Amino acid sequence: MNRTAVVHIPEEQLDQVATSFIKTASGFTSQITISRGGHCINAKSLLGFLSLMRDHGEIALNAEGPDAGEALEALSGILAAT
Repeated sequence: MNRTAVVHIPEEQLDQVATSFIKTASGFTSQITISRGGHCINAKSLLGFLSLMRDHGEIALNAEGPDAGEALEALSGILAAT
């Protein structure tokens, strides 16, 4: 399953959003990745998340597994709240 999101996380909120995102992603059994500009990272990796989210713009969330739909819904919700 795939979902596209536009990310605009203010610098002062990046650590808080990253913590929430990683904690939520880690609660799902599905394999979840984030892609942007030819780079693809594990969505459960804090360093990977921080490296891709420092810049604003469009990302692709991808999930494969039994709870993929729930995972994409929850994670895109976290990104949309910023």
